[in-house]
Amino acid sequence: MTITFRTVLVFLFDLAAPVVAWIGAFLLRFNFGFPDSYEYHLLSGLLVIVPAHALICLWAGLYRGLWIFASLPDLKRVLRAVAVSSLAILTFVAFYRDPLGTPRSIVVLYPMILVAWMAGGRVAYRMLKEHHLYGGLNAEGKPVVIVGAGRGGAMLVRELSRVPDWRVVGLVDDDPGKWGREVLGRPVFGAIDTLPRALAEEKARHVILAIPSASPAARRHATDLAVKAGAHVFTVPGVEDLLSGRVAVSSIRRVEIDDLLGRESVQIDAAHVGTMLAGRSVLVTGAGGSIGSELCRQLARFGPATLVLLEQSEFALYTLEQWFSVHRPETPIVPLAGDAKDAARIDEVFATHRPQVVFHAAAYKHVPLMEVGNAWQAARNNVLGTLQVAECARRHGCERFVLISTDKAVNPTNVMGATKRLAEIACQALQGQGGPTQFGMVRFGNVLGSTGSVIPKFQAQIAHGGPVTVTHPEITRYFMSIPEAAQLVLQAAAMGKGGEIFVLDMGEPVKIVDLARNMIRLSGFTEDDVRIEFTGLRPGEKLYEELLADAEHTLETPHPKLRIARSRPVPEGILAVLRDWLGQAGPVSDDEVRAALGRWVPEYTPYEARPALRVVGGTAAGAERAVSGG
Repeated sequence: MTITFRTVLVFLFDLAAPVVAWIGAFLLRFNFGFPDSYEYHLLSGLLVIVPAHALICLWAGLYRGLWIFASLPDLKRVLRAVAVSSLAILTFVAFYRDPLGTPRSIVVLYPMILVAWMAGGRVAYRMLKEHHLYGGLNAEGKPVVIVGAGRGGAMLVRELSRVPDWRVVGLVDDDPGKWGREVLGRPVFGAIDTLPRALAEEKARHVILAIPSASPAARRHATDLAVKAGAHVFTVPGVEDLLSGRVAVSSIRRVEIDDLLGRESVQIDAAHVGTMLAGRSVLVTGAGGSIGSELCRQLARFGPATLVLLEQSEFALYTLEQWFSVHRPETPIVPLAGDAKDAARIDEVFATHRPQVVFHAAAYKHVPLMEVGNAWQAARNNVLGTLQVAECARRHGCERFVLISTDKAVNPTNVMGATKRLAEIACQALQGQGGPTQFGMVRFGNVLGSTGSVIPKFQAQIAHGGPVTVTHPEITRYFMSIPEAAQLVLQAAAMGKGGEIFVLDMGEPVKIVDLARNMIRLSGFTEDDVRIEFTGLRPGEKLYEELLADAEHTLETPHPKLRIARSRPVPEGILAVLRDWLGQAGPVSDDEVRAALGRWVPEYTPYEARPALRVVGGTAAGAERAVSGG
C-alpha cells in the first residue's frame, strides 16, 4: 500500500473512532453527566483501545479502497475491524481490576458508535463528493425511462446520474411489488405495458432496457411498445457485467435486431463434449467462415491438443489466426491454406497432423449465386469436397467426421440445397461401409450475422435511405445465433453414434418483412422515411424453409434442442457413381447438374425461372395481387 497524505488523514480519522466511541459510550451511559470516579477508568481504557484499534484497522485492510467508491466491501472491512476492536474491549473489561467495574452497557454502546463513526464518515464523504461532482447534472440530459427495476436497473440509475447525457425520469417493471415505489429516488410507474403512458407524461423519447436476462419475447414486447410510442430504444450488456462494474455507461447501445431475434441460452453437456475433444487433434475445414470460425473459438474451450484450421480464403485464415494469437494464445493452432477439392493437399493434411475429429464446414452456401452459372462449382465444392475429406478421414483412421449441413437440404428447390443433401447421402453411404470413423450430419437454418445474411444487407440499405428489398411479403426463415449453432454442433458430434442426421431446434420462423419493419423502426425511421420494396423470389428460393423432409421422421435425443432425422435408404453404389460424375473435367451446364441431382435426390424439385416481381411500397396486399396476377 502506498502511503499518501490522504491515507494518513483517513488513518487519523479512524484513530479518532475509538476515542469518540469510548467517551461517547460513557456519556450516553450516564446521560452526559460523567462521574469523576470513572475518569481513571476512562483513560486506562483509551491507552489500551487506541493502539489496538490502529493495528486492527491496518489488519482489516481499510485503506485499500477510495472513499468516493465506498461500497459493500468497504462496509465489510469496517464491520470486521469493529468486531475485533470489540473483542479488545471485552478483553480489557475482563482483565481490568477496578472496584467500580465497567458498566455492561458500555460493551454494547461502544461498537454501535464505532460503526456509526467509521461507516458513516465514509458514506457521508461519498455523498458529498458525488453531489459536488454530479449533483448539478440532475436537471440536464435527455429524459429516459428504464425498463427493469431490479439490481441492473438500480445500478443503471446510479451510473446515469453521474453523466450529463441522460436524466432518468422513472422506471417500469412487471413486478407488482415495485409499483409506486422508488429506486434511488426515481419512481417505478408500473408494469412494462405502462411504458407508452410514462413516456408521454414525462415527455421522454428514450428508453433503456435493463433486462438483459429476460427472454427474447419480453425484450421484443418492451421494444415494440417503445418504438410504437416513438422512442429510441437502447440496451445494456449482460447483467453480470453491469453488476460487477466491468461495463461503463458508454457501453449502452441501441437495441439491434439480433437482440430481438436472440434465443434462450444453450446448455450443453460440457463434460461429454470435453471427453470427445480434450487432448485430441481437431480439424476444421472452412475454418474462416461464419460457422467455421465460431466452431474454432468454441473448440478452443475444450483444450484440444492441436486445432488445424483449413481455409481457402487467405484473408479469412489470417483473420482467424490473429484472433487466436490475441484471445487464445495458449491454444496450439495450425493455420493451413487449402481447398477441400484438392485431394493431394487434403491427404497431406491428414498424414501430417493426424486429426481425430473433423468438422467439415467448407461449402458454397449462397442460394441464388449457386443457382445460375455456378451449379457445377456448387456440386464440386459441396459434394466432391465433402466426399474427399470424408474418405480421407476414414482412410487415416479418424474417429469422428461431422458434416455441417443446412435446412435447405430438406425437399430442396435449389442447387445449393440439393448438393448439401447429396453430401449427406455420401456420408451416410460411407457410414454404411463400416470402418473406424463415425459419420454424422447436423442441419440448421440461417444464422444471425453470417456472411451473406439478410440483416447486414438491410442495415446497409437503411443507412442509404432505402429502399429495403424483400423478395416476397410471405417469405419466412428460421434464425439462430452463430454461438448457439456452434455449441449444438459440438453437442451433436459428441452424442452421435454414426449415420445420424441431427436437426437443431430453430424455434419459430420469422417473416422477413416483419424483420425489415422492425429494423427500420429500431433505426429511428418509419416506413414513410424508408420504404420496403418487394422484388420477387430469387432463383432457387422458396417461401418457407423446412427442417425435415416429408419421408423422414425424428427421434428424441437427451438434449431438448436436438432431434435425429431418419431419412430414406441410401442407393446402392452411389459412391462410385458420384466419383465418376464429379471426376469429369467439365464444364457441366446448370441443366445437366440439375438433372443429375434429380436422379440422386428424388425430393429435389428444380427451380423454374419466373418473371421477376418488383412491387414498390410497403403493402403486402399489393404484392400478393402482383404475384397472383390480380
